[in-house]
Parts: sequence; C-alpha cells; structure tokens
Amino acid sequence: MAKQLIPAIAVMLFLSSCTAFKSLNLSNNRKTASSVAPASSQSKFIEDISITPQSTIDKTQVKLVPKTIPPTHDRSTEVVVPTVVKEEPKPQASLVANRTTEVENASAVQLKYAILLNTEVEYLPNKTLLESVDEWYGVRYRTGGNTKTGVDCSGFTVAVYSAVYGIALPRVSREQYRISRKISITELQEGDLVFFRTRGSGVSHVGVYLGNNKFIHASVSRGVMVNSLFESYYVQRFIGAGRIDDKEIAASSN
Repeated sequence: MAKQLIPAIAVMLFLSSCTAFKSLNLSNNRKTASSVAPASSQSKFIEDISITPQSTIDKTQVKLVPKTIPPTHDRSTEVVVPTVVKEEPKPQASLVANRTTEVENASAVQLKYAILLNTEVEYLPNKTLLESVDEWYGVRYRTGGNTKTGVDCSGFTVAVYSAVYGIALPRVSREQYRISRKISITELQEGDLVFFRTRGSGVSHVGVYLGNNKFIHASVSRGVMVNSLFESYYVQRFIGAGRIDDKEIAASSN
C-alpha cells in the first residue's frame, strides 16, 4: 500500500511545482513589462532629442478633395506682351477722299499733263491754262508764224496769254522779257514766262512755265512741246524768268 502511494505523491508534487513555476514566471513577466512601459508619451534616448509618436488619424474627419489637374494651356492665365509697332502717319481721310475725287473727275487733258509734268492731278496748273496750251501741242515750228499751221515761240506765248488771261503781249520774245517783272527761278508759278538765249547775245526764245520745273514752248526742232528747265541744253541757255502781274487779275475775271 505504501509502495502504491509513492508514485501518486510524486506526480502531485511535480504538478504543483509546475503550477508554482508558471505563477512565478507570469508574475516576473508582468513586472518586467510594467518596468519597460514608457513613463510618458515622449521617449528621450539621446540628449534632449525626443520623438513624439504620430497621432492617430480619425478617418471620419478626413475630407476628400478631388485633385485638380491644370490644363496643358490655359489662355485665361496667358500673359500677352504687346508688340509696339511704329506706324507711319496716315493722311487724313478727307484728303484721301478729295484726291480720289479729283483723279476720278480729271479730264483727258489733265491726265495727259500729269504724265508730261510728272506730277499728280491735284498739283496741275489751272485747267483753263492746260486746255489752252494743249490746243497748240504738237503744232510745228515756223518762224513768224502765229497759227496752228505753224507758230514760233513768241507767237505761241502771245496766243496763250490772249486766250487765258486776256493780255496782249508784245510780239517778240525780247520785248516780252523787257516788260515782265523779273523773278527768281525759285519763285516761278504757273503761267510765268521763261527766257533763253538760243542765238546771239540776248533773249531769243520764250516759253510758258507749267510747274514742277517744266515749261511748254514752240521748239525749232519739234514744234510745241514740254521740256524741263534742268535739261542741259536749257540750263546753259537760261537767261531768267519774268512775271506779268496783271495776268492773275485777268485770269480771275474769266
């Protein structure tokens, strides 16, 4: 009987020692855990450097905002730098309109002399003067002549002044020069007389100034035509210019 109880007692002692050991082990683990637990929410482990644990995010308080993707080219925010363009001054509209009207209303004679004088229609001489000289344009030269079958230089100026201004000029060129008021070439106006020395020592040729350095006259070689005062032949032979003062009064009365 005693031999049978010994194994049973040994088992009980073994079980009780295991239970005590587990209790002791659990107790020690709790103490270790409590000693390791942080004393505060911040842990200091390197001289005054502390780490604050990240706070827990409450997902219920988070508001989702859709991401806005900017367009590749937003013209509303585009900055346009103006380019400064220097413009040439434009003529007034009224002047352009007047010039257009003058050209449209120009006669065939005016267009012809605009080409001959190399000028614009609005700068042409008086229309009456142009029409009068054009009646003689191309008439052949004839010494002493005063008709449209043949005319010389002074006969031509006599005919023009009589028709346009109602003035009777002396028949010869040197007398026309004598009675005219001498003016500078820079003062020349339409209708003034220009004088030349084509033979001898005095005035022997005369013409009527039209403008833009051009004059009309009865030339020996080609009859009544337009030439420039600055052609070498006439520059070398130019004597002077004269004005018949009464011609403006006569012209205004026509």
